[in-house]
Amino acid sequence: MIAIIDYKLGNLGSIKNALDAINLKSVITSDINVIKKANKIILPGVGAFKKAMDNLFELNLIETIVNEIKKGKPVLGICLGMQLLFSSSEEHGLTNGLNILDGRIVRFKNNSLKIPHVGWNDLIIPSGSKLFRGLNNSYVYFVHSYHLITDNKKYLLTDSIYGYKFACAVEYKNIFATQFHPEKSGSVGLKILKNFGDL
Repeated sequence: MIAIIDYKLGNLGSIKNALDAINLKSVITSDINVIKKANKIILPGVGAFKKAMDNLFELNLIETIVNEIKKGKPVLGICLGMQLLFSSSEEHGLTNGLNILDGRIVRFKNNSLKIPHVGWNDLIIPSGSKLFRGLNNSYVYFVHSYHLITDNKKYLLTDSIYGYKFACAVEYKNIFATQFHPEKSGSVGLKILKNFGDL
């Protein structure tokens, strides 16, 4: 069972429908006991970083999420959910994240770019990826104004280009995350979700 964490910001129905389509059992929940019993976690998200952290705090979910991930439970962060896994974001002022991974979330810096970055874009997939197993360079769907910067060489990073190269996915031990939306990325996105489910 995959727990899709409901913290009042996210594409919950679309993610649940995508998992149903590939026969992966899931539940949308903010119940701590359900999250603890789940085999895997998806941390979704659409919206502002600070509001997301405030909601997680108000729902008393931060400690549970961090502890379950540190115990080795596989997690998939999606869009804002990916960003929350890192140390901080500069969106609407500096806000601390869950700090499970090392890195900062920053706004796209190229003034010639249309922000937010919305639409389909290509991936530069590294070898050895579990999340992108069976896929070569593939198009996926993005909606974001901020992206990851990290100097941690232990992470396996997948890149895309929007004005310049940026990290749009990360893999490290039991932690997986995508800046794009696999649930909106057609057959490629379903393959990514299936790969996560098969871990």
